[in-house]
Amino acid sequence: MKPYYLAMGLLLAGCAVGTDYQRPEVSVETRFVEGNAQAIGEVAQQKWWLNYKDATLNSFIDRGLAQNLDIQSALEAIRQAQAELRQTGVNASLDGSLTAGVTTSGGDLVSGSSTSESADLGASWVIDLFGGIRREREAAAASLAGSRDDAETVRLAWLAELVSAYSNARYNQEAMALTRTTIKTRQETVNITKSQFEAGASTEYELAEAQALLSTARADLPEFAAAFDSNVFAIATLLNEPSSKIVALMQKGSPQLPAPRDGATGVPADLLRNRPDVRSAEADLAAAVGDLGVAEAALYPALSLTGSIDRLDSTDTWSFGPELTLPVFNRGLLKAQRDAQISIAKQAEITWRSAINDAVEDVQVAQSSLSRNRERVRHLRTAANDYGRALSLARENFRNGAITLLDLLDTDREANTAKISAASAVNDAAQSWATLKIVIGAGAGVTGATTN
Repeated sequence: MKPYYLAMGLLLAGCAVGTDYQRPEVSVETRFVEGNAQAIGEVAQQKWWLNYKDATLNSFIDRGLAQNLDIQSALEAIRQAQAELRQTGVNASLDGSLTAGVTTSGGDLVSGSSTSESADLGASWVIDLFGGIRREREAAAASLAGSRDDAETVRLAWLAELVSAYSNARYNQEAMALTRTTIKTRQETVNITKSQFEAGASTEYELAEAQALLSTARADLPEFAAAFDSNVFAIATLLNEPSSKIVALMQKGSPQLPAPRDGATGVPADLLRNRPDVRSAEADLAAAVGDLGVAEAALYPALSLTGSIDRLDSTDTWSFGPELTLPVFNRGLLKAQRDAQISIAKQAEITWRSAINDAVEDVQVAQSSLSRNRERVRHLRTAANDYGRALSLARENFRNGAITLLDLLDTDREANTAKISAASAVNDAAQSWATLKIVIGAGAGVTGATTN
């Protein structure tokens, strides 16, 4: 190759075929159905779980963010992507090695032996004429960003699981406490009915009804206890800690989680920045665009400089020169690979747009669920209080002979159902609030939580 061809090649080395990645235009609504048009900014570092004001939960989250195996695996994926990024750019364009050796040879004892030394230093540099190496590095950088976003997605999923398991455990604990109170009051009803039966003032059927209702409450207790244990074991797994100490701590008891008042969601456009799964989908799109540039550059000539220095004993030889590679006979294959990459990039864009739509839907569903569950809590708490008052009046009237035992038992059933339903609604509302925070991406970037 003549010198001016080499100079031209070096001048072209700064050019890159393909497209520089830019976020495609996307149309999103200006507000959520039940939201307002006020943006909330970045929420990745928002430690929303502190609003529950539950020290045990805060401690679990603090430890789990550092210990959970899924999160640790996601962090290792980031380190892998970082190493893969280092394989691109200059490291991808340079190659070479040094080989050296000493050889001793000889024949019989008379002629003796001889020693020879050799060394071979070879190197090559691929000149990035059409930006293939640069596009490869852009794709690797996008993949690294996607790995970081995936780690945040894993972190949010872990938070959702932990809060759900903790809230369910506290609900079942509350249900057990309510059931124990019901067992105590129903035992009193059985005692009264038994005394009346022995005095001839009550029938055997009424006594059997009272005993059956008591047995039903006793049967509910192990069901709630099993659900409590199951959720506590789930917490231990999520924390990557032995179950025994978690069980001992949780058995001390604590009130149910409330649903904090804060319900700000921002606007749909915030999700492009705050939702790590949406950002990950966009990173996949950027990586696909970079890979498309690599496939496009493969259609153009490739220029490299190679050289070597060889030494055998005291004799040195060297060689140096450019090498031009033209894709001639495999051009059809390369075009097919380029066209396939175009489709991959288009699919990535569709996936990204779909992720945005799903994120908007997630927020609006979570908003609706939280609003409805809060309303349900209000009504069921009122119903539980009303039934509690009705049950007290029914007991008094039963003692005075104003109502039958069956009337008392019916009121007892309804009162117990109302209390358990109210506790369940509180659990649903608490989890709905957590879900709303998670679907807007809040807390995705927190790697350690404060416990105060």
